[in-house]
Order: sequence, then C-alpha cells, then structure tokens
Amino acid sequence: MSVPSFALGGDLLGRAAQRRRSRSARVASWDHTGLNEDAFVVMPGETTTLADLEGPGAITHLWFVQGCRIILGPGLFDARQAGTAMVEFNNALGYSWEVNDPDYYRKVLIKMYWDDQEHPSVIAPLGDFFGVGNSLPATFQSLPFTVSVKDDSERKYGGPAAFNCFLPMPFNRRARIEVENQGEHPYVQYFYVDYELYAEDLPDDTLYFHAQWRRSNPCAGWGPDLQVNSLETQVPNLDGKDNYLILDTEGAGNYIGCIQTVNHFTETWWGEGDDMIWIDEDFNPDGTTAWPPSMHGTGGEDYFSHGWGMQKINFPFQGTIIHEEDVPGLQVHYRFHLADPVRFNERIRVTMEHGHANHLADDWSTTAYWYQTLPAPRFGILPVEQRLPRRAKGPSYEDLPAVDRTSLDPLRQKMYEQRDARMAEFTGQRDEWFERRAAESRARTEKNKELAAEVRAKFLKGRG
Repeated sequence: MSVPSFALGGDLLGRAAQRRRSRSARVASWDHTGLNEDAFVVMPGETTTLADLEGPGAITHLWFVQGCRIILGPGLFDARQAGTAMVEFNNALGYSWEVNDPDYYRKVLIKMYWDDQEHPSVIAPLGDFFGVGNSLPATFQSLPFTVSVKDDSERKYGGPAAFNCFLPMPFNRRARIEVENQGEHPYVQYFYVDYELYAEDLPDDTLYFHAQWRRSNPCAGWGPDLQVNSLETQVPNLDGKDNYLILDTEGAGNYIGCIQTVNHFTETWWGEGDDMIWIDEDFNPDGTTAWPPSMHGTGGEDYFSHGWGMQKINFPFQGTIIHEEDVPGLQVHYRFHLADPVRFNERIRVTMEHGHANHLADDWSTTAYWYQTLPAPRFGILPVEQRLPRRAKGPSYEDLPAVDRTSLDPLRQKMYEQRDARMAEFTGQRDEWFERRAAESRARTEKNKELAAEVRAKFLKGRG
C-alpha cells in the first residue's frame, strides 16, 4: 500500500521506517562564499525573509541562534575584520565592552505565511514563540520546543540561547518565514529551516500551522489586592466573559496548546483561575457564548497538568520553563495538546480566569499554537512599546553618576578624549561591518530562494 507524502499517521519513531514520496532540503544562513560569516544581519526597522519555498511541502524543523548587542565602549580590534557575528570575550578582560539588548526577544517578530496569503498565520515575538517568556531565556525540553542556554546566561534578560521547533508546518503552494527587527540595534540571526518537498498536492484534510501572541498588562482584575483563595474572592463566574483570552478563531482545526508567562504582583499565588474552552455549538447564533463551555477546568496549574502549584518539571507535553521560586513573581510554563488535540469544526474560544472569578490584575502573556483550515484569520500584534518585558532592574550602567569633565585634571580629561576618539572609530567600523553584512544577507535571501527552487526542480524532474 502506498503511503501519502504528507501523512502523520503512526507513531513518531515509526515514521522514520516508512518510505515517503518526498525529498528533504534545507534553507540556512550559511555563507555562500565558503567563509565563516554564517549569519544574517537585520538592521533596525528591516524585515528579512529567512525562507521562501515553493510547495507542496512541509517544514519539519527550525533551529535559531541570535544576538543583538549594545556597544558600551570601544573594543580593541577592528570590527570590520571580525569573521563571526559577535565576539564572545568576557567584558572583564578589557577586549570588548558590549551586552545583549535585554528586551530584544520581544522587539524582534517572527512571521509565517502559507500559500500566498497576504497576512501571516504566525506572528509573535521571536522569544515568546520559542518559549522565552519575558525576554528571560532558560533551558527546557518539551516535545515540540527546546531552548538551551549556557550556565552563565541562564535567566538573564536577552541572554544568548539556541532555539528548536519540531512542529510540522505543511504548505501547498508556498511558505514564507520572516523576521522583523523593531528594535534600535542591528540584529544577528543564524538559522536552519529544514523541510520536505512532495510531488503531489497535500491531502484535502491538511491543516495549517498557526501561532498568535497576546498580552494583558495588567489583566482587568476586580479585586487585585484580595488574597488568593480568601473568603472574599468566593464569587461565582458563570459566563467567563472577563476571562483572559488565549485564542479565538473561526474555521476547522485543532488547538495544540500554549506557552504562558505570568508576572504576579501580590506575593501569593497567581493561579486558581479555571480554563474554559468554548467549541462549535457552544456559541449562540449571535456569536455570544452559551453556558457551560464544552471544556471547563478547575485551576491554572490544573490546566497546565501540574497540581498543588507548579512543579519544576520539563515533560514532553507540560512543564515549567521558569519557576517563581527561582525568579520571584515570574512563572513561565507550557501545555501542549499533541496527544489530546482540542478539535473544532467551526469556532473555538480558549480562555482562563486570572485568579478565581478574575479578581487578580497580573501581567499575563501567551503564545497559542493551533492548526486550522485556510484562509487564516487576520490578527495583529501589540506595538513594540507595549510588548517590552517587565524587568526586575538592579544596578546598571544607566545608574552611573554623570561626570563633570571640566572638574578633572588635564590627564584625566585626556583619557576621556582618547576614549571618545576610540569609540567613534570603533562604532564607525562596526556600522560599516553591519551595513556590509546586512547587504550580503539581502543578497543571500534571494540566492537561498533560487537554490530552493533548483532543488525542487531537480526533485520533480527525478519524479518524472
């Protein structure tokens, strides 16, 4: 019996033992000149296409490594001669003085388009899409996503990390993945986009991958200063209309879960809010929701498959990325419905109470993931200033007192003048390097598209 090219039947390991009428390929940031400048540079305000693929096919794996440096002082080398995107010297050695932008995981957007749609089916801050909540990376391992961070960068705002996504993303005619730099500094992106090509169109029942990021900062709580689980919070919620909204979409598909970030303000417990999911017939003809929903839960930690609070676990389908015991007031966690997809045929609305009966007013954000039919719903994203993470700030460069140079003796004034001259030279070299690399990245984007088209043409020719 022949097996369709795109089919997800059977177990994950067993798929590797099945022959498919397909061909594997990759688009990556590799240096086409054969040198080691293996990264794209995306300038402030610029959108860069990482992959532009003709179908039918399916993306099978994403690997991303990135950085966005702020230069605090001049380095001791010619930035134009740097073969790699960033120099990994410790600032204490004196060779360089630069740090990652602590907010850039929220400033850079990832977008994905399927089959020539004008609007994206995926739009989210890059960090939140892969599980970096609040711009604070931490190592975790789930089935669809992994993030790995060096020990000295664990739970540091904007810290370097490696991202992986293994969710299949089918496309029939075309797939396009973009990153948009809405920050103030040049952004560096290494990436792999691994995919398969098929000789025939996708089956009619194929669903397309979607992801959307939302934030309520803060949630509109009616009693934010009431203690969680106290007698005063025991009021009924029999409509769910004020719940936090994770997803609301029309069409047919499968909701497969979310990653949630909670900044909790009252030093008690952020949970006790029930999940409530309305599906298809749960909606009245006028679009309002009937009561009760098809799926009604018992508490925030219960929906995320924990209990008696959140545990420090990384399981395939549920887990904690950052625990509030490690970063006070911050909890980042996930639940993936891959073994138990939430299926809908007309519409789905996924919500959760922020505290019982929505009394808490915390900062919540979520990335929802689902598959559905096209055309995709149109949705946008908050402007960059409303996406910035709520950071716990300690002493920093910004807290240094201003120096009155006129009060310094001539030698010390000369040292400042020397620093200013070196800084101007260094930033000039750095800007020249960024502009060159950004231009090469644009050219590499076009070349990658040509190479992908050549691979597809050879595959189809070989298939006759």
